[in-house]
Amino acid sequence: MSPFLVYTIPGSPYGRAVLATLVEKEAPHEVVAVPPGSMRKEPHISRHPFGRVPVLEHDGLVLYETQAIVRYVDRAVPGKELTPKDIRTAARMDQIMNINDWYLFQGVNSVIGFQRIVGPRILGLTADEAAIAAVMPNAHKVFRELARLLGSNKFFAGSQLSLADIMVAAQLDFLSDTPEWASLTAETPNLVSWLARMNARPSLKETTWEKVNLLARAA
Repeated sequence: MSPFLVYTIPGSPYGRAVLATLVEKEAPHEVVAVPPGSMRKEPHISRHPFGRVPVLEHDGLVLYETQAIVRYVDRAVPGKELTPKDIRTAARMDQIMNINDWYLFQGVNSVIGFQRIVGPRILGLTADEAAIAAVMPNAHKVFRELARLLGSNKFFAGSQLSLADIMVAAQLDFLSDTPEWASLTAETPNLVSWLARMNARPSLKETTWEKVNLLARAA
């Protein structure tokens, strides 16, 4: 199988979700680093008309949107399946993947993660404490709902790892590096233990910000 080419910014939770999926599937892949200030310029804007990451290239296919990418990888690479066969379990996976995109990232990680990590580390900005405080009530709501859906299960879609686990783990691990993490997880210990299990997997160990930064070649 020809290698998958992933264009991303090292540290991006969405890029990490794609790379972790490729590691879980034991698929050959390469990483191309996209400089943050170049996402809305050529050549990247021709890969992704909305100027975001990640983008996947494989055998002439250019694909953006993380859910589409990880589903393609799961279908294209034989072996371990990351999508449940049972339709109800698969529906739960789909639901959690959408919670990840619309509620965990949008309005939570897009604010807290940006203000605490992206802004200071990459752009040299000072965190906007008021912006963070404003989203904390909703962040708690998202964490409580994820904890409820996980329950006592080993993984979000039951007993087997799925694409939902990979996507949520990338977002939560990013947030775990912020001061807000302790407050957000005070009432959700099952999320903390689940994330520890996820972080022990080779797919998460091999896709940290630091390791991707070392592996990525310039765009």
